[in-house]
Amino acid sequence: MIYLDNNATTSLDSRVAAVITQAWTSGPTNPSSQHQFGRRARAALETALDRIGRCLGSDLTRVDAARLIVTSGGTEANNLAIAGLAPEDGTILVSSIEHPSVLASAGMMERRGHLVLQIEVDSGGTVELDHLKYLITETARLGKPAKLVSIMAANNETGVIQPIRAAAEICRKNGVLLHVDATQAIGKIPIQLSDWGAASVTFTPHKYHGPTGVGFLWLAPATSIRPTIYGGEQQLGTRPGTEPVPLVLAAAEATALAVEEQAESAAKMARLRDHLEQELVRRHPTMAIHGQQKERIASTTCLSLPGTNRQTVLMALDLAGVACSSGSACSSGSSPPSHVLTAMGADKSMLDSALRFGVSKFSTDEEIDRAIELISRKLQSGSRFAHVEN
Repeated sequence: MIYLDNNATTSLDSRVAAVITQAWTSGPTNPSSQHQFGRRARAALETALDRIGRCLGSDLTRVDAARLIVTSGGTEANNLAIAGLAPEDGTILVSSIEHPSVLASAGMMERRGHLVLQIEVDSGGTVELDHLKYLITETARLGKPAKLVSIMAANNETGVIQPIRAAAEICRKNGVLLHVDATQAIGKIPIQLSDWGAASVTFTPHKYHGPTGVGFLWLAPATSIRPTIYGGEQQLGTRPGTEPVPLVLAAAEATALAVEEQAESAAKMARLRDHLEQELVRRHPTMAIHGQQKERIASTTCLSLPGTNRQTVLMALDLAGVACSSGSACSSGSSPPSHVLTAMGADKSMLDSALRFGVSKFSTDEEIDRAIELISRKLQSGSRFAHVEN
């Protein structure tokens, strides 16, 4: 099986597996306990969190330090950020291409009485900063000033990298908090959290060869947040529940490896991704690569071949031995077309035929060459089938 769905999740790096195995077999790990086992777990947890912070350009040991909150994954971290940072009143602005966990959380806040507006993107999938400025100005004029903005660092479907620093500067000048979903960015582009100017950032290690079941919400210094679950004093009451120490230790190892190997890994992924795209376009000249003219993370390609059906080709590829997706892993099992491509203005033929492929640093040339043959064959079959049906 050729795995090309690395935007959804990645295989566990053997070096990370060794860390988690050691942690799981070293004894009980409840860092809230006061006995020796608990104190040892607390020390290991804090060391791991500090290591993650250092890897991502944030010193968590300073007196006025940022915080790193442990969650169950990126979805919970995004929910905590949106619900926990949103003010009692005021407007929430989210980009139209955000992950479903951000959009759904913003939708819940809207049902609770908040005004929620979407920031437009251009046809290439980049957030329109002029529209962000307009929305901030217009909501202030209407007496419902924007208080929270959410823009992802890199899109999970197209891979298009977003102008986070520029958006952060706009937000700073207007006294608006910025939340960034960096789930797809770590290990693909250099990350310095303290330099972004964001109030909060989410990420999860299973996107870069770490374990599933754990995620993080980074909070800038002096950023306060309301809890969304209750029942314990862990993490200063912000996110109650026993911290999964083995998962955090493994996440620290995965983060360190992702950062250390980022440049080499990105170069390899870009080469494989470009070969995949170029050969498929050569064989299928009407194929479109979404966001191709924009700066993208090296792992991702989202393509459409008008006249084919994304679900039919997806299932055919699965049977043939290629794993890919038709959009976000959190929504691709359903029939609605991609909200990301819709926001980019893609027409129905493009929406109906869109597939996403994601390579990783462990992908090989042989896998990509074989995948090209299989994908091309299934696209041709899908096109012939659609022609007959029409």
